[in-house]
Amino acid sequence: MLNGRTIIVTGAGRGIGRAIARRLGASRANVVAVARNERELDETRRMVERDGSRCLAVRADVARTDDVDRMVQETMRAFARIDGLVNNAGMAVLSPIDALEPEHFDALVASNIRSVFLCCRAVWQTMRESGGGMIVNVSSLAADDPFPGFAAYGATKAFVNTFSQALHAEGVPVGIRVYCVAPGAVETQMLRGPFPDYPAERTLEPDDVAALIEGLFAPAARHIGGQPIRIRRT
Repeated sequence: MLNGRTIIVTGAGRGIGRAIARRLGASRANVVAVARNERELDETRRMVERDGSRCLAVRADVARTDDVDRMVQETMRAFARIDGLVNNAGMAVLSPIDALEPEHFDALVASNIRSVFLCCRAVWQTMRESGGGMIVNVSSLAADDPFPGFAAYGATKAFVNTFSQALHAEGVPVGIRVYCVAPGAVETQMLRGPFPDYPAERTLEPDDVAALIEGLFAPAARHIGGQPIRIRRT
């Protein structure tokens, strides 16, 4: 159980992020649900509270420095501490390289790279001063095996893998553990947009990923930080 621990979950409006928020809430964590869509975010908040936990909903674009700083400030006002961060917010663009518009590439970098950097940076000092904390960065199997049309997306997730490994080494001396979870195909809107015909029997459910992430907050997982933890439907 995560009684009283305060954990921020980005991209919590739907899909994997909502499943993570609900899992952590069911374990009695104080959940800070962060997303851009106010309607989806409010629905997640109601679900977490219905499950019996406290939930602060913060509408924010985590690729924007001001929004991320406000996210941390609102969390500290509500709960006075930050014990965990799950960087789940992200986007995918399927496109051959000669059709990928520069603005779409920039959006991928902002959502999948910049947001991870900004959120980790924003909570780092608070975690260090309180004696430690835990960060989970959500990557993808596309970082290892990007198929045609996913070159840019796969590259952004490769950054998440390397960044997480380096950050874990930096965090260990100050009590901060950093994990990286790399799922395969997950049954979400982000999958079904570019891949409407992807076989359902080959997809994970969002709660499969959420269950893995919940388990990383247990003491038994304290020695496996850094390297990507891969999960796929078998």
